[in-house]
Amino acid sequence: MGMTDGNLAAHLADVAGRILLQVRASGVFKGKALGKAGDQTANQFLCHALREQRPEDGLLSEEEKDNPERLAKERVWIVDPVDGTREYGEERTDWAVHVGMAVNGEPVLGAVALPGLGLVLRSDQPEEVPAPPEKLRMVVSRTRPAREATGVAEAIGAELVPMGSAGAKAMAILRGEADIYLHSGGQYEWDSCAPAAVAAGWGLHVSRIDGSPLVYNREDVYMPDLLICRKEHAEMVLREVKAFL
Repeated sequence: MGMTDGNLAAHLADVAGRILLQVRASGVFKGKALGKAGDQTANQFLCHALREQRPEDGLLSEEEKDNPERLAKERVWIVDPVDGTREYGEERTDWAVHVGMAVNGEPVLGAVALPGLGLVLRSDQPEEVPAPPEKLRMVVSRTRPAREATGVAEAIGAELVPMGSAGAKAMAILRGEADIYLHSGGQYEWDSCAPAAVAAGWGLHVSRIDGSPLVYNREDVYMPDLLICRKEHAEMVLREVKAFL
């Protein structure tokens, strides 16, 4: 199965998404049990597949025990089998499967599957991002919008668009449903590696909210914040968010 990294990432994200839809359609799990079953089943598939196809690379998954040997690797796959477990369990469409790769800490390649919409967006197959409307739209957490995001939205006159998973939020910008994704409520590397890689591949601005680059495959996988937006909006958002830092 001699696939390119890009084809492998997209294929695995797609298949994991289909597995998750089948687990949910089986009707044998409800609520938190569904989320747990989906997470573990998709994780087993992704991790076995990556170890089979790319045995020399490092691997970091939300659902696997961390392994220190990844820190010595240049190439590390960073996956989130279900980003937005709550939304997956509620049979919404704003959940995702993330298959990303960091090379020397930089998110260079990734695929984000949105199985509820039947889509896979890839870093290596960019499309044109639709032009923004006059009134900007900022995606925020459905359950706990961050103070920084709501404050910046107010300052720039952006409309808030509540949404589930980090991957769904980032992909909403690529799909023309939103313009800015400013997150400051804390995440982990698997929440943003694949979405950041795809967004960067499509020509968007990707950084921490102080403007510094996103760095992956660290010993501490906590990543407090990020900004994904069109390049022409980055300077304005980074300037406004300073008031909250």
